[in-house]
Amino acid sequence: MPHLSKIRINPRRRDAIRLLGNPQAMHATVLAGITEQPVTERVLWRLETSDRHQPHLLVLTHSKPDWTHLVEQAGWPQADGEHALVRDYTPLLDRLARGREFAFRLTANPIQNTRRPEKLTASQAERANRAADKPTGAERPVRGYRLAHRTATHQLGWLLAKTPRLGFEIPAVLGDNGAQSDEPPSADVLLTARNQLRFRKNSSERQVTLSTATFEGRLRVTDPTALRAALLEGIGPAKSYGCGLLTLAPLPTDQSHG
Repeated sequence: MPHLSKIRINPRRRDAIRLLGNPQAMHATVLAGITEQPVTERVLWRLETSDRHQPHLLVLTHSKPDWTHLVEQAGWPQADGEHALVRDYTPLLDRLARGREFAFRLTANPIQNTRRPEKLTASQAERANRAADKPTGAERPVRGYRLAHRTATHQLGWLLAKTPRLGFEIPAVLGDNGAQSDEPPSADVLLTARNQLRFRKNSSERQVTLSTATFEGRLRVTDPTALRAALLEGIGPAKSYGCGLLTLAPLPTDQSHG
């Protein structure tokens, strides 16, 4: 039975500062909340930091977690209020129906695969040099390079290209009046945040650079089964680092199903 958790983070605590700044450290802390170790289930998480004074962490797990350690390390363990909300995710999954509309939020790592990148990262350049040093006739890597989309246009295009196989579409923006326009209607989605994170998996490894984009908008269900899979398994790469968790919420006026 899947569960969605929401944990309050105290941004002034030393451990919280470390976790907020290092997705690798946050990933390890999140996995520590799963009772079955080593963890084999898919775990998705996302930091919500639009209010820097009251950040919180969302985590989707397939088993019921325990966040006592996280509250004690990076929350307000002695304060009033609920420190870690854990809710059954099944009711939302059961509401998925073709044609139904939801508000959505997604932080993702939009990427492209190419064989001839214009500019290589340090790790990609190292891989290319190793391949070039191989003797003639030796087996060479056939896979391409994974590069981040860096412009807002390409990041939005990445999401819109994915939606058909994810079980939803993003409708056009609802017009406020009947005015005619020669421009095609735009999709009802905004790119609300774009970040580039730099961190190390451990002190001995090269720095990791991760480009993220946060999308908010309105979606319409086209395939409930495919959308359920996207919700539970995540969207795009870098899921261990806080990307891929798609969350849904009722629209202010849900007219899609009475």
